[in-house]
Amino acid sequence: MRAAALLFLLLVTPAVAQLRSIPKEAPRGEIRHAGGMYVELNGKPVQLSPGAQIRDPDNRLVLPTSLVEKADVRYQLDGVGLVHRVWILTPLERTQAPPLPQSTQPPQVDSLPK
Repeated sequence: MRAAALLFLLLVTPAVAQLRSIPKEAPRGEIRHAGGMYVELNGKPVQLSPGAQIRDPDNRLVLPTSLVEKADVRYQLDGVGLVHRVWILTPLERTQAPPLPQSTQPPQVDSLPK
């Protein structure tokens, strides 16, 4: 009986780990890496927060430098307007997500660091 329960847990655990929970209030946008701790969000440079997380379509954490091309995402900003959480959308999530903004105004950054 214990062996069956253990086998069940071993088989179920990987499936549970893959669930994604994107908050409904997370806006949709386009993002790419702009340099250092900055990304270009909907065409505007925005800084990543300390501890920012970017998740790929398989829900794995990725580095900002891997965003060499624009990616369709949903994102959350932290309390001071820095990009804090990003989810790169799967094809299915893209069809279910709100439309891309025509002109979203993320927090303004005067210039990128040199």
